[in-house]
Amino acid sequence: MIAPVHLHAAQGLAAVPPHGASAARSGDFASVLDSALGETRAVRFSAHAMQRIRERNIQLTPSDHARIAESTDAASAKGAREALVLMDRLALIVGVPNRTVITVIEAVAGENTVFTNIDSVVVVGRETE
Repeated sequence: MIAPVHLHAAQGLAAVPPHGASAARSGDFASVLDSALGETRAVRFSAHAMQRIRERNIQLTPSDHARIAESTDAASAKGAREALVLMDRLALIVGVPNRTVITVIEAVAGENTVFTNIDSVVVVGRETE
């Protein structure tokens, strides 16, 4: 027969508070989590994309960055890996899993452009004010 086990608090050790007892500090955790999620949500730009942006004098606002991040979220939710993001007069190729803009192309009237090796297209709606 197995003898019952009795648990006793060891002397000199702090007791672990019951679940929910640290609720006063839950705001700390929530703010750290929100901050970490905000950092991972940002979209990075590859060196190639940055070069194209400089060469073509493309200006991206903080609002544009947010719209690119939101479109990357949408593509990710559908399982995309390489997405063509069409935003205003720009076409961006985004590596969705690593949240990296690979290249940026500005639409030019009368020019044909072919995109290969993409598995999805995200058409970003007009910016609302």
